[in-house]
Amino acid sequence: MAIDVQNAPAFVPPTASRTPRSRLSRIGLPGLIGKVALAVMFSFPILFMFVSSLKPDQQIFGDLSGVAAFLPVGNISMDNYAAVFDRVPAARFLVNSIGVSVITVGLGVLVNSLAAFALSRMRVRGKGIILTLIIATLIIPFETLALPLVWWVNQLPSFVVDGFNLSFSKGWLDTYQVQIIPFIANAFSIYLFHQYFESIPRELDEAARMDGAGWFRIYRKIIMPLSGPAIATVAILTFLPAWNSYLWPLMVVQTEELRPVMVGVQYFFQLNVSWGEVMAYASLITLPVVALFIAFQRSFISSIASSGVKG
Repeated sequence: MAIDVQNAPAFVPPTASRTPRSRLSRIGLPGLIGKVALAVMFSFPILFMFVSSLKPDQQIFGDLSGVAAFLPVGNISMDNYAAVFDRVPAARFLVNSIGVSVITVGLGVLVNSLAAFALSRMRVRGKGIILTLIIATLIIPFETLALPLVWWVNQLPSFVVDGFNLSFSKGWLDTYQVQIIPFIANAFSIYLFHQYFESIPRELDEAARMDGAGWFRIYRKIIMPLSGPAIATVAILTFLPAWNSYLWPLMVVQTEELRPVMVGVQYFFQLNVSWGEVMAYASLITLPVVALFIAFQRSFISSIASSGVKG
């Protein structure tokens, strides 16, 4: 194949070529100060959560009337974090959520990008109507679909492995796959991939087709390597609902060993409520989300700027 994407100049969306200085000059000093003030204001709840996780309950309530509520001062310790692991199987919940979220993200990127590629690059009759119907599903709240979905997943066959014996059973309730498979396909992810793929020149497809490349090779060798910002954005937007899932696991998962982190929050409100432990647990389950966003924030912003405004 004559096209070498690895050595070819990278495709840069029009909005990505602007330098930080030009962006700063457009925003202006008052706008920059306003954005910084807004960011600081929204960071106060997170700062309060992390600081409170290091304090006993009496000090948390005693510091609420002053600035000390946002400062790590007074009786600071890691006792609340140790108590979290004594009160709930937090490590197991974290492993479950990480596994479910990572698998959902990986399969979601693959399935949604393939669907968007077919609608964007291939000749599909009525693809405009298909894309419209896909986007229209976004207006349906999940709570409306939850009960019918529970009935459907309970009718599906499931594999049961017992030693060297393989058998079949009915229903996916109380399994890992019931937390993953219903959320792989996502209308907004398809739309976001579609919009980004539309910004990639079609001349690359035509040149690859002339060299004998099939559609899947074009998808794998050309389109996806140029779609890093879109992939990062879809990964973040898929990871967040999977990590924050509460209602669905509460309905379909009964075994404690299979529960995700969000279901574990209810453990802290059953008997004596310790707000220091609640803040410590909330801090533990917030750190992966913050780390993921910091790692992919540049690609996230680039993708939204280059594909989200296209229509």
